[in-house]
Amino acid sequence: MRLAAIDIGSNAARLLISDVILSAQKEPEFIKIALIRVPLRLGFDVFEKGEISEQKINRIFKTIYAYKHLMEVYEVSHLRACATSAMRDAANGPEIIKRIEEETGLSIEIISGQQEASLINENHFAEHLASDESYLYIDVGGGSTELTFFSDGRMMAKESFNIGTIRLLKDQVTENTWDAMKDFIKKSTRGLHHITAIGSGGNINKIFSLSKRKEGKPLTLGMLRDYYKEFSTLTLQQRMMLYKLREDRADVIVPALLIYINVMRWADAEEIVVPKIGLADGLIRSLYDEVSGKSV
Repeated sequence: MRLAAIDIGSNAARLLISDVILSAQKEPEFIKIALIRVPLRLGFDVFEKGEISEQKINRIFKTIYAYKHLMEVYEVSHLRACATSAMRDAANGPEIIKRIEEETGLSIEIISGQQEASLINENHFAEHLASDESYLYIDVGGGSTELTFFSDGRMMAKESFNIGTIRLLKDQVTENTWDAMKDFIKKSTRGLHHITAIGSGGNINKIFSLSKRKEGKPLTLGMLRDYYKEFSTLTLQQRMMLYKLREDRADVIVPALLIYINVMRWADAEEIVVPKIGLADGLIRSLYDEVSGKSV
């Protein structure tokens, strides 16, 4: 079975195409066939002006048409497409989604922060970790951060906060929002034993890649602080040149690090595991659960 997911975020839109095969134990195995990322940067419009500009709308349509052609070439059988923080905050978001369906035939769902957190958890990564430990999923995007706590194999709490990399760059995050996140973390971790963070999002994946750590080895809070100090002293151009970063990664990586550092600090988490999963992976898995009864 070949499935696809489209994730239209505040910084970029992603198309993930995966094959699903059943193991000898009849468990689904997800094999990535293609991952395409387009830096639409919708948040730069929305978090400052409240809506998506006509120029960005044109780029959205070109991206969706390109994704549609790619899915046809790859012979994708099922698709699930979602839009997150920027689209749900945009005054013209519902109108754009309606136009996309009318003109391309693709249905895109604008999901809430809570739904986003739940879909990320569809990856079930915490289930493969020690059942007697505590874990904190941290997914940092351009418009929001989703947090989910697991302890002793059970989900204890989840929440979404309008703290994202583009919002920070645009100075659109208030102290009250930071305080709300801190209070949620402190309340959720009260009484929990040793907490390990699980990081998802393009920025933490890039940091992990730069660190040259072996697959499965965690990053430490100290390492994130070192990268934050280093990147903060460099100009955008220097980050791009020295670390071979795209411009749309070089500007958001500093606020992303700030979010991860604050969350880990408030949760007393000293290490973060980076399994290279995200919303698109969760969408694929949720889509499989929906269609597997129909066509395996």
